[in-house]
Amino acid sequence: MQTSLSQGAPEVADDAKVQARQYLTFSLGRDLFAVGILVIKEIIQYGQLTTVPLMPAFIRGVINLRGAVVPVIDLALRFGGAAARVGKRSCIVVLEITHDGESHDIGMLVDAVSAVVDIPLAEIEAVPDFGTEVRSEFIEGMGKIDGHFVIILDVARTFSLTELASIDVMAA
Repeated sequence: MQTSLSQGAPEVADDAKVQARQYLTFSLGRDLFAVGILVIKEIIQYGQLTTVPLMPAFIRGVINLRGAVVPVIDLALRFGGAAARVGKRSCIVVLEITHDGESHDIGMLVDAVSAVVDIPLAEIEAVPDFGTEVRSEFIEGMGKIDGHFVIILDVARTFSLTELASIDVMAA
């Protein structure tokens, strides 16, 4: 199973673009999360990972993506929970992160991908001071979809290459 998402935005009126953004929703444990589709490179079925010694526990390993080495982060561990249990619907969402003007691919292990949804800006609430197991600086906002909340991740902070590189491996 391999899905590529178009990097271009759909043809809509300019004011509609300002009023809503598209997000990929996915589950992690019993929580529903979302990331903006513009950073998503592709979605691949969970496969064999190569472990790398002396890496923090939340880096499950690396995959070979068309000749490129892509680290795969276990979001459940990154958020301080137990390691994700790989199941039939588990997949790796490959994100394209820009850091210091350079593009880097990072995979995130998720339990299941749900859908691409439009969330109007009016339906996105501020980050709560409590009530979530995820560090608040990792959250961009709380989106409302059909009366339920989805945690919108701040990709730049969740996958900060500066922070990831500074983590003491022995403490992880």
